[in-house]
Amino acid sequence: MLSLIDCNYVTQQSTNTILMIRPNRVRSNEQTEVNNFYQKKSLNLTSESIQFRALQEFDTLVRKLKQHGVQVIVVNDTKLPSTPDAHFPNNWISFHQNGDVALYPMFAENRRAERREDILATLEKHHFEIQNVIDYTSAEDEGYFLEGTGSLVLDRVYKKAYCILSDRTHEELVIEFCEDFEYTPVIFNAYQTVDNKRLPIYHTNVMMCVAEEFAIICLDAIGDKKERKNVIQHLKGDGKEIISISEEQVANFAGNMLQLKGSTKAILVMSEAACTSLTEKQKQTISKYCEIVSSPIPTIEACGGGSVRCMMAEVFLPKIEIN
Repeated sequence: MLSLIDCNYVTQQSTNTILMIRPNRVRSNEQTEVNNFYQKKSLNLTSESIQFRALQEFDTLVRKLKQHGVQVIVVNDTKLPSTPDAHFPNNWISFHQNGDVALYPMFAENRRAERREDILATLEKHHFEIQNVIDYTSAEDEGYFLEGTGSLVLDRVYKKAYCILSDRTHEELVIEFCEDFEYTPVIFNAYQTVDNKRLPIYHTNVMMCVAEEFAIICLDAIGDKKERKNVIQHLKGDGKEIISISEEQVANFAGNMLQLKGSTKAILVMSEAACTSLTEKQKQTISKYCEIVSSPIPTIEACGGGSVRCMMAEVFLPKIEIN
């Protein structure tokens, strides 16, 4: 007999279950590097060496997460077609507590092949309930994009979607998502310095992380004072302690973090580079709320221009209990 767990759920900001895609052909994606300035075009390594190192980094991260009590559902990337960024699934799919799944339109054509129906079937085999699939991918035909929880940093408790506008994130789609999922949009612009020019940051989750009781954000990247003040007011109004990071720390992926539920306490997952870039004071502030869990992923960061948060698609779906 089957029964649905937590039908009358309490909204959660963090989960103990994530989906991760074990990569098959890691490389620097030429289709994404046009507006992802955190990618490194050349590592002076063979493709075989890059893949070997990326798999080591991926497996080490998965092992650490499991050691801290996180349920990690690992799905292998397919051999064909070539999807060099398949290990960043949070850009094409998100899972929600009411059983809804969202599918997102992707900027790079070769990333659209990352969307796989069999992954939904895999989650159902793990006894997760999928009620509705809300598909925004037809927007690709019009040249409009919204790359999941890369574009949207969600405060799931206070129902707010923090969002930087960029080539990867179209304002109309942000509004549509917020109407469908009943979120309040907090839209702003944020920039990084590239060759002495201020250019848009491609994803919100590169420079911002919202946890249960705090938020990590690069306020210096928000040039407009009114937009910066609005973001601060939303965060403080919801009782978040703001931990401000620098643009140099953003370049080391200190904004690309994710809070998860561990077996005994909350954990904040980040890369070794991100952790090393933090000051002792910042680490002490985080440690009031979470245990810091870091793992080295230099090859994945260099090739993909993203870090550990991008590698984890949070699973908030209700679970079916088998009696």
